[in-house]
Amino acid sequence: MTAGKTARTYRVVQWSAGRMGKKSIRGVVAHPYLELVGLYVYSDDKEGVDAGTLAGIEPLGIAATRDIEDVVALAPDCVLYMQEGFDLDDLTRLLGAGVNVITTRNEFFYGPAMDPAIRARIEAACHTGGTSIHATGSSPGFSTTTMPLTLLNPMRRLDELTIDEYADIPASVEPPMIKRMGMGAPVTGTTLDPAMLAPAVIGYQQSIVALADAIGCPLDGFEVRGDIARATQPHTLSDGFVIEQGTMAAQRLTVAGMRNGKAFISFRAHWFCTQHLDPDWGIDGEGWLFTTTGDAPMQVRVTYGRTDEGYSEHLAGYTAHPAVNAIPYVVEATPGIVTIFDLPPIIAHLGPN
Repeated sequence: MTAGKTARTYRVVQWSAGRMGKKSIRGVVAHPYLELVGLYVYSDDKEGVDAGTLAGIEPLGIAATRDIEDVVALAPDCVLYMQEGFDLDDLTRLLGAGVNVITTRNEFFYGPAMDPAIRARIEAACHTGGTSIHATGSSPGFSTTTMPLTLLNPMRRLDELTIDEYADIPASVEPPMIKRMGMGAPVTGTTLDPAMLAPAVIGYQQSIVALADAIGCPLDGFEVRGDIARATQPHTLSDGFVIEQGTMAAQRLTVAGMRNGKAFISFRAHWFCTQHLDPDWGIDGEGWLFTTTGDAPMQVRVTYGRTDEGYSEHLAGYTAHPAVNAIPYVVEATPGIVTIFDLPPIIAHLGPN
């Protein structure tokens, strides 16, 4: 395909219809070069329900299924895989059957940094089916690859890149996840258990390695740290859950890609339920702060705007839409595990559908 144009319409199946999936369905339906042809769901109460109804738009004449063979039979060009967790058997079945996959899962960002056993199975399936898999989203994704690549464009020497993320957790995730993160729980120390950090850092590490390799500056390894901040006063969430004074109210995850003994590319996530914290991390809003030092240093602040949608629903677009926009490019890509650095510039086709 050429910039801004595509020669055909791409057939798409949405995999899961949670908050991200619903946003993705609406994005596919509005895209001028995409056609939604199917929806895979997990729950009994969603099976058989029209995809449009589940997404909060007009019915589309597409009944949700819980059978992967129904998806394969549709012969879609691409599946948008957005479930919580992942099933390697399902992914390899899709890829091996000739279905490209774009996912918001963290585990598939960059082949050389993936679990070797998972990588081997995925690559074998891609070879069999002549397909590609691409991981994307907002964080990791937009914040760790797309924006940094743009900021590095005017540079010939990078000393350090730091990405600070600030996310209001109650506005960003479902209430059960807040409790699973340990928010509102009593704490005795100031750092997070390393075992808690492992699942969260996978995607950040993979995307940071991909960026470092793309600019020709391979890393020596990583330093990872998780810090805790306590609430300085009680804070009640929208579902009535109270984060009491002295309990965990924020987490800071630092993933530092090291080069020559120094932090070279670092991602710091500040995930908070309130801004009244001890210690005070200076949180004054949401978004990202990108800081580069080198021969063309700069600092760029990106803040989340507001739309007429509910805030949580609006935020879902930052993760879902990069996946939707990438479909034509991934379908046309060379088979295998592809990153943003393997693809042409991804253009968001915003023409009317």
